[in-house]
Amino acid sequence: MAGPVSNSSSNQITPSLGDILLPRALAPRVRWQGKKQVLSEMSAMMAAALGLDSRLVHEAVLERERLGSTGVGEGVAIPHARIETLSRPVAGFARLLEPADFEAIDERPADLIFMLLAPTDSGADHLRALARAARVFRQERIRNALRQAQSAETVLAILAPDLAIDAA
Repeated sequence: MAGPVSNSSSNQITPSLGDILLPRALAPRVRWQGKKQVLSEMSAMMAAALGLDSRLVHEAVLERERLGSTGVGEGVAIPHARIETLSRPVAGFARLLEPADFEAIDERPADLIFMLLAPTDSGADHLRALARAARVFRQERIRNALRQAQSAETVLAILAPDLAIDAA
């Protein structure tokens, strides 16, 4: 995978989405129903890929979700949490065959779910990764391509930095 990208406005290194995506935490076509099941299944998928207790991940995600919706609009949700045992930000992705209500401002249910987990002490790194994900998912061509993806390999290729270069 490609290396990190320099963020010119802050001279900080922002990892590309391809760098933080866990290949074993990609589900391009799932039939989970409702936000509750989506968060539970994604937490379990991420925990399994990381070798963590799924309850720990799920509780952290739910705690953050109680603070406010992670639906960002255009059918996208970016649930996120901080996990003490992590050493770097990591992410997973799922495309729902039946969209779930993530209470987005545009009231559109989400079918593209990008879950971000970061170390508790990551500070600005967590925020930079969230901002990068938001910029990538704001691109209609990326959203459309992800909605057509049939495999984890295709999802990785779509979110690789060379295809999302204008998201940097």
